[in-house]
Amino acid sequence: MSKFLYTEDPNKRYHTWNYALRQQFGGKIFKVPLDGGFDCPNRDGTVAKGGCTFCSVSGSGDMIVAPKDPLPIQFQKEVQMMHKKWPQVDQYIVYFQNFTNTHAPAEVIRHRFEQVLNEKGVVGISIGTRPDCLPDDVVEYLAELNQRYYLWVELGLQTTYEDTSNTINRAHDYQTYLDGVAKLRKHNIRVCTHLINGLPGESLDMMRENVRRTILDSDIQGIKLHLLHLMTNTRMLRDYHEGRLQLMTRENYVSVICDQLEMIPPEIVIHRLTGDAPTDTLVGPMWSLKKWEVLNAIDDEMKRRNSVQGIYNVRNTKEVLI
Repeated sequence: MSKFLYTEDPNKRYHTWNYALRQQFGGKIFKVPLDGGFDCPNRDGTVAKGGCTFCSVSGSGDMIVAPKDPLPIQFQKEVQMMHKKWPQVDQYIVYFQNFTNTHAPAEVIRHRFEQVLNEKGVVGISIGTRPDCLPDDVVEYLAELNQRYYLWVELGLQTTYEDTSNTINRAHDYQTYLDGVAKLRKHNIRVCTHLINGLPGESLDMMRENVRRTILDSDIQGIKLHLLHLMTNTRMLRDYHEGRLQLMTRENYVSVICDQLEMIPPEIVIHRLTGDAPTDTLVGPMWSLKKWEVLNAIDDEMKRRNSVQGIYNVRNTKEVLI
């Protein structure tokens, strides 16, 4: 099989985030995670209370170094830590990661974002949010940012199934997600959709179907595929103890990820294929702590299949871009 078009690494058969950034900026880029001090409409009573059942008390921000510090200080501390491994990197994407980073009045969002956008070396911004938190004035500000910086909006979808969404207390439906993507794409804003593999009650076929629906139904430019991490301080722990949740094996996870990659059009950027979780609060799967072993296993399985991202492109099953 010929070399996959969207890679410079012969071991990578999918369109990695690292490759996309190197094509955009010509070198290595840091994505600097920050805590913007936002809440979530699914926690504060705007749409529900308690949050998604998989979400920790820090709202996916468990790995942020100094979440209580002022934003410019957070930025500097994160960069200093990353420079210990990559001292030559001098371009950064600020990443408003945890909770819902458009859940505030537009002027508040602007004030918080602008505190770090003028820091030395910042070339882009990535914003994690929910599709039900995109009012028109906020989208207009995002459109402005899109003219000034390299911008991605990361939309949490997690599943396309309404029953699963209700089980995990997502508190928005699939149509709200589709409407949110359409609002952003009207302004040519890049959208990265988050999906979680291993949610309660979802089979491997349903996980594959989540990707198929997302690709066919929405105009997205990136996708994050996450393993469900079961944490000690989450409501989902009850589902696990009561037998309503079975943790995925590494074999099944690697297999379904490769199936999903084969469905995704090759031009779509794969922002992530697994995630990070703090060792002290992770209940399972414990094999996920060996992140590089998981990623290497995915590479090995794609090679074993003699396959590439998009070989069974759901948008065009007749064409394979290799």
